[in-house]
Amino acid sequence: MKLPEESLGFLVNDVSRLMRRNFNRRAQGLGLSLAQWRALAFLSRQEGVKQVTLAESLEIQPITLARLIDRLEEAGLVTRRPDPDDRRAIRLYLTPHVQPLLDQMWELAAETHEDAMAELSGDARDNLIKALQQAKQSLLSAEDRLCEEDVEETEINGND
Repeated sequence: MKLPEESLGFLVNDVSRLMRRNFNRRAQGLGLSLAQWRALAFLSRQEGVKQVTLAESLEIQPITLARLIDRLEEAGLVTRRPDPDDRRAIRLYLTPHVQPLLDQMWELAAETHEDAMAELSGDARDNLIKALQQAKQSLLSAEDRLCEEDVEETEINGND
């Protein structure tokens, strides 16, 4: 039996936790939490996303995201706009004031990444990234397969 320190799940979780801690220490002076940074980073890649979609993507409860967006909106970094196609939905947009902060945050993220990879050669870094991308793709494929099996089981049992 493998020790927890040799388990992929344990290691990925531990590295992620340590990277979050490293990043949070660097970002303390900017006045944003990691959760706020994650929301801003996501919006910088997918601006105009529905608020509920952002909550799902960040794996947080919608009410928690609503409070987080309240703080970002009060800081002048994000605006909410109604969805023209769905009266119940809200879409999120970055304001022009956020770009200098995003630039700083990306720099801090790069420094954290460099700390995490400091002991690895260039080839080892490339191999690690490729291996993690492959593991991610394998898990996404497995998730799709499991969802299809759930649908088939529901259809067979007549539960809808």
